Amino acid sequence: MPSFIDRVVLHVAGGDGGHGCTSIHREKYKPLAGPDGGDGGHGGSVILTADPRVTTLLTYHRSPHRTAGSGAPGEGGWRRGADGEDMVLPVPLGTVVKDSDGGVLADLTAAGERVVVAEGGSGGRGNFSLASPKRKAPGFHLLGEPGEARDVTLELKTVADVALVGYPSAGKSSLIAAMSAARPKIADYPFTTLTPNLGVVEAGETRFTMADVPGLIPGASEGKGLGLEFLRHIERCAVVVHVLDCATLEPGRDPLSDFDTIEAELAAYADRLGADEADPALTGLAPLMERPRVVVLNKVDVPEAADLAELVEADLKARGLPTFTVSAVSHAGLSRLAFALAELVQQARAQAPALAEPARPIIRPAAVGRRGGQATATVAVIQHPAEGTVYQVRGDKPERWVRQTDFSNDEAVGYLADRLAAGGVEDELAKAGAHAGDTVLIGDVKGGVIFTWEPAMTTGAELLGARGTDARLEDHHRRTNAERRAQYHDWMDAKEAARQQLRDEAAEGLWTDAADWEDA
Repeated sequence: MPSFIDRVVLHVAGGDGGHGCTSIHREKYKPLAGPDGGDGGHGGSVILTADPRVTTLLTYHRSPHRTAGSGAPGEGGWRRGADGEDMVLPVPLGTVVKDSDGGVLADLTAAGERVVVAEGGSGGRGNFSLASPKRKAPGFHLLGEPGEARDVTLELKTVADVALVGYPSAGKSSLIAAMSAARPKIADYPFTTLTPNLGVVEAGETRFTMADVPGLIPGASEGKGLGLEFLRHIERCAVVVHVLDCATLEPGRDPLSDFDTIEAELAAYADRLGADEADPALTGLAPLMERPRVVVLNKVDVPEAADLAELVEADLKARGLPTFTVSAVSHAGLSRLAFALAELVQQARAQAPALAEPARPIIRPAAVGRRGGQATATVAVIQHPAEGTVYQVRGDKPERWVRQTDFSNDEAVGYLADRLAAGGVEDELAKAGAHAGDTVLIGDVKGGVIFTWEPAMTTGAELLGARGTDARLEDHHRRTNAERRAQYHDWMDAKEAARQQLRDEAAEGLWTDAADWEDA
């Protein structure tokens, strides 16, 4: 099992809201003292927070499914259900949160920053909250809404001031170990470093962080080697340091060609960055290819490497690149390198463009009903795979109203019809050409509610019946006493007619009484 994970897909779900309660208050001398059903509790949300004590996403790689607590249902006696607990997930500094389409939801770079990635569902209202002057004792409640479920991608981008890049075995791990307290794995074979290492360097009064990015090879920006996995870790670095191996014995390699190859890979990776990942106003950093470059000629403790470094140093300085000859083994030149990097880091911090401040929110009261001039829902004519031509209603409010409705309760269904009419949904259906008897779908084709549309007037006191019923949904009427007597007489007449038919058939000899038969 890997010990360092910098990219995971997290499956998160907010808690479901608790259902409301239908209850009638009862006490001595007051058997029907009015509704007292409480509301359901709200579901908890899934929240990501940046925590400097966390350094890897390994926990979420092992357990990618996270669900917040659900709200408790309401109870009688005006008791509201308890809210579900939020699930707070700590992530490392520098974690970028993306949705399933690749859009950036949040960039958590500072300790304590939080983002809600899955909202909890709202609790359903109890019948006490639904009471009104016209509906004084509702016999129904609203259901709690399900929590939001989605997939989010977490990408860790190391927050460091200086990035060390170079070929495998160029001495990056040895360099960071010599300049800081970091103790990365060091060995004399390629790809020793499999995860980025981070160290803190002090030069005078300046303190900065240095990241050791795993070795790059030609084609790293296209996925070869380990480069594509870890190139993202240089995006936040203010200074890029090329560590060139002057003691390599591989044919066809020299410090100048190594530098050109790594620069080409960085340029190819920079071209692949999205606008939100390369915009200085959003990142607070200059574009990747415009950031300061420093060249370190390493392993000069080897005589042949020292001679080669002396030959190529003039060519690198001619390109305008600050060049330093160092030895991570003997620590030669490391102090001068540390102070030079500290100066560049200070300059980068001072010249960093100011981050774009988010626009101040303007709070406006939401439009009530149809007074806002904007339709609550949109209606479109579609071909349903099972129902044929249907009128599809889409909109946040009508779809939420449907989710809150208990369709086993006629009064709740009638309340839904009132909400749809008051919200202007029936008007939009009429504008779209729907008529009574047409098929209407509210919501998505999969999971939506289909019904036959019958325009009706809003429920009034004259339409309210017993609790849990709605006169508009009754397909029968209560029989009067006269109707009951007439039906009873019809049954008696039918029985007498059947008996008379049996007597007539017996008289005609069609059948005889078995008691009169003689033994054959």
